[in-house]
Amino acid sequence: MMNIANAPSDLPESSQRVASLLASIRHDQSIVVLPASGKTAAEAAAGLGCHVAEIAKSIVFRRLTDDAGVMVVASGINRVDVEKVAAIVGPLGKADARFVREKTGYAIGGVCPIGHPEKTILLIDQDLLKYTTIWVAAGHPHAVFSLSPQQLIAMTHAPVADVALLS
Repeated sequence: MMNIANAPSDLPESSQRVASLLASIRHDQSIVVLPASGKTAAEAAAGLGCHVAEIAKSIVFRRLTDDAGVMVVASGINRVDVEKVAAIVGPLGKADARFVREKTGYAIGGVCPIGHPEKTILLIDQDLLKYTTIWVAAGHPHAVFSLSPQQLIAMTHAPVADVALLS
């Protein structure tokens, strides 16, 4: 992995936006650029040398009643139970790549939980609270940053919920 803390201008444009947001809230962890893609939780974990469960993947849905973006930040080992999420926020549909970029400002595979151009409904998977450090996308499929689950909650003001599909 390659740390770009001293050269934020070398980051992709969307990750530069995330770096500015992190600096504005005095987050002390730098954005890390992975040598290979981090589009999937398994790819990101392999690049970081951590457990897949410590990757906080962002799954975006479309709320059918008002076309709002709904984002679930889930542990990398969990599948999101759409019925559980819908019970909390209302009926859901799939979000295509255009919808995801429009609502979050990021492309699929690099959706950061902060810095959306409009209000996105967020839920945080309760299973992320099991870990000291988690990793989230930083605006690009190769870019991530670390934080604690408590920092994620504070940054997003999102409620913690049971969103995992039981296996």
